[in-house]
Amino acid sequence: MTANRLGEFLRARRAAADPADHGLPTGQRRTPGLRREEVAMLAGVSTDYYIRLEQGRDKHPSPQVVEALAGALRLSADATDHLRTLAGPVQPRRRATRTEYADAGLIRLMDGWHTTPALIFDRYLNQLAANPLGEALFDWMGEETNVITSVFLLPAARTFYRDWELTAENCVAALRATAGDDLDDPALRALVGELSLKSADFARLWARHDVRGKTTEIKRFHHHLVGDLELSYQSLTVNSSPGQQLLVYQAEPGSPSADALAMLGSYRLPAARTAEERQG
Repeated sequence: MTANRLGEFLRARRAAADPADHGLPTGQRRTPGLRREEVAMLAGVSTDYYIRLEQGRDKHPSPQVVEALAGALRLSADATDHLRTLAGPVQPRRRATRTEYADAGLIRLMDGWHTTPALIFDRYLNQLAANPLGEALFDWMGEETNVITSVFLLPAARTFYRDWELTAENCVAALRATAGDDLDDPALRALVGELSLKSADFARLWARHDVRGKTTEIKRFHHHLVGDLELSYQSLTVNSSPGQQLLVYQAEPGSPSADALAMLGSYRLPAARTAEERQG
């Protein structure tokens, strides 16, 4: 991966910007988005300085310039945080990735939630643990444990996720938000490299440099056993294990989705495994 991550991000977000949103003429443009001089004007910096930022000749703009660029590009809160990270001091390289495990006590707690699918993921979206209903809901993944790999490489994903394109966009944006400037992380580099080679959709979305934390909209699924479900979900930080997230799905009480979850739970689900078995 190239080292000019700040420049790559600025170019991608400039290309995604709509001139009309800034009151600029849309006319005939050779390339989509804003011109460099337009971003510079909107941010109140010189065109030459902005070009140096995109080209990587200046990699650490002041906090004031960062905020001005975020405003000029109409960045979201998550994207602005990402820009601050890219523009900040270089962080120490991450050590070789160690195998992560879900907390045994948290797994026992999840196993008591008989009507609520719950799963634990690490920062790379690897599934570390799931309660029986969570395993049943995502049984279409088979032996695959990485959600983003499943979304892009397993054909069943396009049936399970009724809003597949939105799900794909959110997965990639969440992965960028989690990664921050740590794109030299060996595990992340391997994941992005594999998906970029095997999925044109992933490569397209990764190149957009969208950054978005976990969303909270309703998830629309189609399960092969119980049909359509619409579930809200919460993403909770696991404080004892930095980078891990607990995802909990819920159906509106009395709704068809609640009935579908109850039906899924009535099937013979796999017995709850011990922490050691889950983590083995």
